Amino acid sequence: MSHSRRTSLLSRTTIAVAAALALASPAVVSGLGAPAHADDPRPGLLAAPDVEQEVEQEAALPATAVAMGDSFISGEGAGDYLAVTDQDGVSQGFPGWSAPNSNPYFCHRSPNASIAVAALPGIEQRVNIACSGAQPHDMANASSAREGGRGVASQIAQLRQVAQTGDIDLVLIGLGSNNSQFTFGGVAAECAGRFVGDGYTGWWEVWIHLVNWITGTELNEEPCTDADLGSPAQFTAAQADTTAALRQVLDVLAEVDADGQHKIVLQDYTNPLPEAYAEQYLTEDGRNDERDKYRRLVDERYAAGCPADVASLAPAHRFSQALGGIVGGAAATLRAERPGLDLTYLDVQHAFDGARLCEQPGSPGSALATPLRVMDGPSGVKVESFTPFDKLDIKRVTDTCSDYYQTCQESWHPSAAGHRVLGQCLTNAWASTAPQLTCARQPDGSLTTG
Repeated sequence: MSHSRRTSLLSRTTIAVAAALALASPAVVSGLGAPAHADDPRPGLLAAPDVEQEVEQEAALPATAVAMGDSFISGEGAGDYLAVTDQDGVSQGFPGWSAPNSNPYFCHRSPNASIAVAALPGIEQRVNIACSGAQPHDMANASSAREGGRGVASQIAQLRQVAQTGDIDLVLIGLGSNNSQFTFGGVAAECAGRFVGDGYTGWWEVWIHLVNWITGTELNEEPCTDADLGSPAQFTAAQADTTAALRQVLDVLAEVDADGQHKIVLQDYTNPLPEAYAEQYLTEDGRNDERDKYRRLVDERYAAGCPADVASLAPAHRFSQALGGIVGGAAATLRAERPGLDLTYLDVQHAFDGARLCEQPGSPGSALATPLRVMDGPSGVKVESFTPFDKLDIKRVTDTCSDYYQTCQESWHPSAAGHRVLGQCLTNAWASTAPQLTCARQPDGSLTTG
């Protein structure tokens, strides 16, 4: 058993307090080379060695924390993205904005992600194998094997590699916002697109609708509703898929971690938008978003990072709560199936309260989430304001997002500052023995976890 896992949970809690005064800086690694059989969820298996000998060998390995899952774990939005090893063992650095979105680099693993910045006493090495856009499918299968996936090996295959060079003591997992039923990016793009389309076109502009009719598409200008975001049946199916994928992760952990001592933290999601906008973002030029045309209001909210209808905010928060239900439900199922499992459901839905986009004046600078941003072509230059654009310009820049999704995928994710907050939440989860923790931001900016 490694030194870090011999530390009792009570001692771990005490050390976590002391960590605020003095911290070491353990190594941070963005994944590892691809396994010999990248698509095999069980590659490189050998005859099991003597258990006592294996434990002794593992004692020499560094205590390791691993991040698995999707963009809210990989560090999307936190910047400074690292090269990512593809399923063929080739390291992929930034390939250019016009490269295929399937390029592994766009997993966007950041050294500013919560797993890298959290105070985790006893942890000597941190490895990030999460990938933006990851789905339950990607745990046991190469992401490239599904439509829209990236060219990386299954996360379980990568986890097996981590276990060869580290004693896995903590696994942070974020999974559920992307699945075969819906994806976070799709939901976000739909709601923002409706708001912008409604604000920039009017019912009398018949030619717009004629073009849509000719091309076979429909310009839906109504605010997003609950039905647009996800149905009860979809959430039920997503939870089943997420739970099944997590079972596979737990099975492999039980196999590759010789001392059997590891903590699992299942984290859910923050909503980048508030329940209500600050007063200054409600109207512009005397028009609100219940009008048929409100270009200046679109410009104002886009510049502030929150181009979405007021009427869409409540459905968006119910969607976030449903995502929490997926994660919390999976956690409860797994604990019931595996008594004694060291697993904590970390609820972070209120971790950004008071500091979400357009919740306070000065957005996006006052927010812990990244603003929604597009580019004018795959240029690398984000459009900060719609003010100089007409409706044809708007179509061009929004088309860039659909043609080169990587140009806008950082939108509406935790920023580097947001990941520092999530890192504090993770620190508290690491020190706790509770099956569920809620990490919430208070009006004074402090965090409470309980």
